[in-house]
Amino acid sequence: MTSLLSVNNLSIAFSGNAPVVEDVSFTVEEGETLALVGESGSGKTLTCRAALGILPRTAKLTSGQIMLRLDDGPVDLLTLDKRAVRDIRGNQVSMIFQEPMRSLSPLHRIGNQVVEVLHLHGGPYGAKAKQIVLDVFEQVGFPNPERTYRSYPFELSGGMRQRAMIAMAMVARPKLMIADEPTTALDVTTQAQVLGLMKDLQQQTGMAMILVTHDLGVVANMAEKIVVMHKGKVMESGNATPILNAPAHAYTKALIKAAPRIPDDPVPVLPTSGHDVILEMKSVAKTYALRSGRGWSGALKVHACRGVDLTLPRGKTLAIVGESGSGKTTAARIALGAELPDPGGEVLFRSTPDGDALPVHAMDHATRMTFQREAQMVFQDPYSSLSPRMRIQDALTEPLEIHNIGNRAEQREKAANLLCLVGLGPDMLLRYPHAFSGGQRQRLSIARALMLDPKLLVCDEPTSALDVSVQEQILQLLEEIRNQKKLSYLFISHDLAVVARIADEVAVMRRGLVVEQAPPDTLFYNPQHPYTKALIAAQPEPEIDRPIDLKLVAQGAGMPDRWPDAYRFDGNDAPPLVHVEPGHKVRCHV
Repeated sequence: MTSLLSVNNLSIAFSGNAPVVEDVSFTVEEGETLALVGESGSGKTLTCRAALGILPRTAKLTSGQIMLRLDDGPVDLLTLDKRAVRDIRGNQVSMIFQEPMRSLSPLHRIGNQVVEVLHLHGGPYGAKAKQIVLDVFEQVGFPNPERTYRSYPFELSGGMRQRAMIAMAMVARPKLMIADEPTTALDVTTQAQVLGLMKDLQQQTGMAMILVTHDLGVVANMAEKIVVMHKGKVMESGNATPILNAPAHAYTKALIKAAPRIPDDPVPVLPTSGHDVILEMKSVAKTYALRSGRGWSGALKVHACRGVDLTLPRGKTLAIVGESGSGKTTAARIALGAELPDPGGEVLFRSTPDGDALPVHAMDHATRMTFQREAQMVFQDPYSSLSPRMRIQDALTEPLEIHNIGNRAEQREKAANLLCLVGLGPDMLLRYPHAFSGGQRQRLSIARALMLDPKLLVCDEPTSALDVSVQEQILQLLEEIRNQKKLSYLFISHDLAVVARIADEVAVMRRGLVVEQAPPDTLFYNPQHPYTKALIAAQPEPEIDRPIDLKLVAQGAGMPDRWPDAYRFDGNDAPPLVHVEPGHKVRCHV
């Protein structure tokens, strides 16, 4: 019996150049999950787009076959006309795209967009079509399918939008679903729930799946077979268990080694003196007033932060961990003076160990200019944090010009020196940002933040948009710079494995509240709060015998009124943050 999908010697090139996908072959059986693994630019997404007939116009198929087994026999998808491919696309083979906000129309309701898939493939109309879509919405885990049907994409969270994309791919009951990085933009608990959902749907329908990802932890939880790609070529392929347990190719070994993970054994953190504190946040809260959308209703109050008390010792790294909407970035912006805290909150900054504590939100102009030189930020997205119209030289020297530091020659020399410090060359000064990869752009962002010789660096998700091997390089770079320049880091992340690598102290935030705080060697090996346990349980590990515990994730990621009694609360009446052991604080009822 032939395979459901067979890709044979596939090669793709752009405009007569060397192939970007070269001689790729693999098979997918019914009900099986195959993972295409590789970093950005490896050709894995392009391979899948070829099967759906949605390659870019400049891409040319130079060789190969993609055979799909239909009810009346196998067909080569590469030889079919556009109409025949359109009939297969969505009906026999569907795709979940990486960024749901770009894939969903912002002008149409979710239900109408999913119903359109049925219409395009000869499905029913009217009430019958709506009922099919509502059934699928319920199947993919929407708590209120009717409300989701009427909602626009901007009214849903990232995880809910991804569920809508899964519903759109599932509604026509395809034989094969291609999931292109379906969880990359999601928080870890949402990612765990979406992966569990996809496995459940696969078991219910018997469909096959191609999972496109760079995350080997996701692969270990989902796939039976793996194809590892690098620069358009297959490096290694076969069953998941032997590849993950004993990889043969050097590139696969490097990917597995670079995968972030929480260490099996705690790494003790040396105690620090509490006297030399560079940054202190006292009773920081931030409330936003949002319009309710109804003229007769008052403004809605959203508590982004509540009662945040944090101290950052000089030369150390304090990590704030939490999912989207937890308030961690708001706390970082308040720490830098970019947001005002609610009355009663205070942020203090000490430039030197014996210096006075300066209130960040009550500075005069001259003091604020000095503070802005000493506290800088590395942003999450390296693509948008650099102006596409400025050469790298101008982007790096701009902070020096603003603060009137040095002449033009001295500014260029400092820019060249910092490029060397972050692992790039001075010959790159005259290039534009588009000429650099994602990892190189993040290095440039770090160099720009260091141009003013700061003492405090706020890193807002600096590795979340990067491949695992590039992520490892950036973390190593940040550690080297911290030790070399004696910097202090306020490190914002949703990835506990990244935090375990770099932090001296970790504060876990959920919906504006710090729910647990401790050094990594305590927090990761003796977590107390159900939300912390859920974050740790949701972290995918690149090991077959360590699957995600979905029950633990669901409990901690659920509503506070369903937590165990010691941590349970309703509304805003949260218990206090108390010491349960030296250096370990948990929000619980005493």
